[in-house]
Amino acid sequence: MARYIFITGGVVSSLGKGLASAALGALLQARGYKVRLRKLDPYLNVDPGTMSPYQHGEVYVTDDGAETDLDLGHYERFTGVPARQNDNITTGRIYQEIIAKERRGDYLGATVQVIPHVTDEIKAFALKDPDDVDFMLCEIGGTVGDIEGLPFFEAIRQLRNELPVGNAIFVHLTLIPFIPSAGELKTKPTQHSVKELRSIGIQPDLLLCRADRAIPPDERRKIALFCNVRAERVIAALDAKSIYDVPLAYHREGFDRQVLDAFGIEDAPEPDLSVWESIVHNHLEPEGEVTIAVVGKYVGLKDAYKSLMEALTHGGIANQVRVNIAWMDSEVFEREDAAVHLEGVHGILVPGGFGHRGAEGKIKAAQFARERGVPYFGICFGMQMAVIEAARHLAGIEKASSTEFGPTDEPIVGLMTEWTKGNEKVERTEEGDLGGTMRLGAYEAQLKPGSKVADIYGGTSISERHRHRWEVNYNYCKRLEDVGLLFSGMSPDGKLPEIVEIPDHPWFVGVQYHPELKSKPFDPHPLFASFIEAAVKQSRLV
Repeated sequence: MARYIFITGGVVSSLGKGLASAALGALLQARGYKVRLRKLDPYLNVDPGTMSPYQHGEVYVTDDGAETDLDLGHYERFTGVPARQNDNITTGRIYQEIIAKERRGDYLGATVQVIPHVTDEIKAFALKDPDDVDFMLCEIGGTVGDIEGLPFFEAIRQLRNELPVGNAIFVHLTLIPFIPSAGELKTKPTQHSVKELRSIGIQPDLLLCRADRAIPPDERRKIALFCNVRAERVIAALDAKSIYDVPLAYHREGFDRQVLDAFGIEDAPEPDLSVWESIVHNHLEPEGEVTIAVVGKYVGLKDAYKSLMEALTHGGIANQVRVNIAWMDSEVFEREDAAVHLEGVHGILVPGGFGHRGAEGKIKAAQFARERGVPYFGICFGMQMAVIEAARHLAGIEKASSTEFGPTDEPIVGLMTEWTKGNEKVERTEEGDLGGTMRLGAYEAQLKPGSKVADIYGGTSISERHRHRWEVNYNYCKRLEDVGLLFSGMSPDGKLPEIVEIPDHPWFVGVQYHPELKSKPFDPHPLFASFIEAAVKQSRLV
């Protein structure tokens, strides 16, 4: 039976519960255990899909088409275990399910209440599909004391009592701030956080204490005394030079050993951390560096492009170079000459996005890359803008545009109204709901033999994750190929363009899907590895 590790947070948000959960999962994996990670989010949205990136950061998409929290990206990148629909739940989905049951009469006329109905749904989610894993790690979003999180804390409190003795532990992530005027670390916020947690019936087994400097032994003993935990289970979580050093740092602090001790496991094999040591070495001791311009519309919040940032880093690790990201607001290019900002970069990446704002700036970025021979990587919206740019300036279709921006005489990019998923036809209308109605999840594509992308992938059949409503209009493909573009990847039925490239360009590739979602530090996505390799070559020419 799976053992459960519940990870909670206190004091402030953004301490890194997701990263801590992922790192612990990686450490347990390195000891030979099978793990799975889940995120329980207290917000009322059904999923993050309709939330602004400025509100929630990146929307992470799974193979089975779920729009989930960005922490699931950490889980996949650190463990390689593909996330699924059942690995992320929100209060919105919980209440949606409860209301549906109440309307069907499933509760037989009973008064529907937070306890037991809401907490039972949360517990059912946490226990769903254990898949014979050794450890199930469940992260609770938000911080202890948040009113939205109370049903989740109550649910995991109940679960510990209902699971067999010794099959569940609580890990609490907290903050030990340094007060410069006093010249010392302060433990009181942690004490108050644990007091709040204990007041709702949860006694943490381990404390993971974020700090920007070493925590002296006396302070650890003080925390242990006031928080009712063993001193050796007060684990320092110090700032790291690289997020990929976090598993190694936690292991040095004894985090994984103390977790196993809390479960009474004494004969666990020592972890093999050689892969992580190699990753950290290549990341922190590169042999060179390149600069990649990321031209987007959400550059004010880097978490909006979390997987993208990490995938670029992975491409750098594969080529033993440091990737410096130059964040550029695409709206600026609509007022100023793009060349002024892009001159000297070694590669240009235009990521996904929605809406007309900043679109013309992205088109100018694609034009600069095409005309100057600078490596270009267009992802989702970035591919669409590159195709519109080519239609306007190579094929002479001056009014080329996307129906996403409004009615147009030349719909180079149009709204998808139907597509095939498995053996079923999926249909959408322009007036339909926004949430969960896109082409989501993993879809196959066929690559043209001899094309650049076929060489990069090392084959002609791929499966990648999608998140979009608009698609390049197949009816324009022939005209665009006549002026030098090559649609080198198509859906299996040959109707949906998935990849475009320019064969006589050093490196110009646009993809309709999101390859960044499948990249990992120990297994960089081939497109990102190839893109950074091209940027390295470009750096020698600049």
